[in-house]
Amino acid sequence: MFYNINLKNKYKNKAGFTLVEVLVSLSVFFIILLAINSLLFLMTNSNSKTKANREVIDNARRAIEIITYEIKGAKSIYTPTTTANQLSLETLRYLPVDENNTFIDFFLCGSAICFKKESQSLVSLTSDIVQVANLSFSQILNNGKPSIKINLTVDYINPNNNPNYSASVTLTSTVSLRNY
Repeated sequence: MFYNINLKNKYKNKAGFTLVEVLVSLSVFFIILLAINSLLFLMTNSNSKTKANREVIDNARRAIEIITYEIKGAKSIYTPTTTANQLSLETLRYLPVDENNTFIDFFLCGSAICFKKESQSLVSLTSDIVQVANLSFSQILNNGKPSIKINLTVDYINPNNNPNYSASVTLTSTVSLRNY
């Protein structure tokens, strides 16, 4: 009997883990690992959505700013080639040698906004990762001064229809020509 009691005390004092303790520890570890994994996945998706929104807004803002700048500096609207989808401006900027005026055109070329200065190459105002869904110009009179209303819709190119890369922005602006 004495031998049996010492054997029980020997096992009671020995350090170690039971099977239940190991299973509980592993369960807690995997729950924490799953929470961290979910957080990383959420952060990646949020970053993708933010990138798409930033690209769309930056491209639309840049295009509107350039068009606005050119309208404000224009001498007049060149109506023979101005339509709902194209804006032609007569300007005193970028004058070729021995010329009194020159022309600038804004229009859609494929899915990008392009502008062309007279006798120069075509320049795209938007990047390849966005597409312009709508570009329209309307001539209006504002207190007798000619003005242009610009409607612009830019979408992020999302070939796989991934909701994380879905982004679109619509901007509307009205700009008056300055008198020279």
